[in-house]
Amino acid sequence: MSKKNKRSRPAPRAEPAQKRSIALVTQNNWETLECLGYTSLAQNPEICTAVDTIARLIASMTIHLMENTDDGDVRVKNELSRKVDINPNNNMTRSNFIHWIVKTLMLEGSGNAVVWPEYKRGILRDLKPVPPAFTAFVPEGLWDYRVVIAGTEYAPDRILHFVLNPGNYYPWKGDGYHVALADVANNLKQASATEKGFMSSKWKPSIIVKVDSLTDEFSNKEGRAKLLADYIESNEAGEPWLIPADQFSVEQVRPLTLSDLALADFVQLDKRTVAAILGVPPFVLGIGDFQRDAWNNFINSTIMPIAKSIEQEMTKKLLYDPAWFFRFNPWSLYNYSITEMVSAGAEMVDRMALRRNEWRSWVNMPPDPDMNDLLALENYVPADKLGDQNKLNGGENT
Repeated sequence: MSKKNKRSRPAPRAEPAQKRSIALVTQNNWETLECLGYTSLAQNPEICTAVDTIARLIASMTIHLMENTDDGDVRVKNELSRKVDINPNNNMTRSNFIHWIVKTLMLEGSGNAVVWPEYKRGILRDLKPVPPAFTAFVPEGLWDYRVVIAGTEYAPDRILHFVLNPGNYYPWKGDGYHVALADVANNLKQASATEKGFMSSKWKPSIIVKVDSLTDEFSNKEGRAKLLADYIESNEAGEPWLIPADQFSVEQVRPLTLSDLALADFVQLDKRTVAAILGVPPFVLGIGDFQRDAWNNFINSTIMPIAKSIEQEMTKKLLYDPAWFFRFNPWSLYNYSITEMVSAGAEMVDRMALRRNEWRSWVNMPPDPDMNDLLALENYVPADKLGDQNKLNGGENT
């Protein structure tokens, strides 16, 4: 047998020579070369204020389990309604849970928030919020997609996928407001840095003293300090300076202020832009005065659409009965006048459309057992005794 010739392996190449470069940059030059970097929306005070306002308002609404009947929608009270409204998560209240969903939708989640429902024998046990860093959305074909949570794929009907501002290319995936708010966030960050740097800068004296450069005392720091102590500094406020006419010349200058930069106008414009994009009234961000009509419109046009998308997703994925649905109660969010509430309640009580105890609940008063009956307008007769009036039985009017 002939021995096979062993192929000679090529010799490994030599290790590349390590080249290191070192550059020394002074502090002043480093401030010039430093890059501004990425501005996170969650770190912008104006955006955080607007988002937190929206999240707090939606989280403060109670969640009702409703049933659609022939006579109208009625509220259903059972363990499921209590679970969703009181403690949807074992470690969180409903307020914190909904606040997390809304904040994730508008900031870290870029228009997407995922919640994992945990069941045991067909009964809902817990709703677990999934951090955006652990989730991914993978398209499947032309119309479907899969949700990846920590490396495991799930069908969309197995999880709660809340969406804000659906995208054009993938309508099932939210886009959020990162693109629209990116430039505004950078402008506000730059304005804050400019204001901070301007206020902390020491190079803005209001008085300039010209000194003869040939003076020996001016050649070093100690000499300049001695000149200031001898001629400029005084013990009494308003005391005149006595200086040599041939060696000193004093000029007063007006330092540059923030008003000269028109910084406040640009900041106000950017705040209005943030308010318009997120749909909040400008006075929420400190621009202008409070207006009740604008606030109520904010509840109708911004708060309720987001709340509707949340309640529809929960109804679609958590309920089996087609007549049941979840609904947020916005009653406490609107800005009402106490006199208007009392007047509206009185009109409805007179027309037997409202019981007096329900009327009392509008103004946060406890129920009264004597006020459960419906009263008619004429003499406030109980509704069940309207037929006992003498005038209806041929007698005198009473």
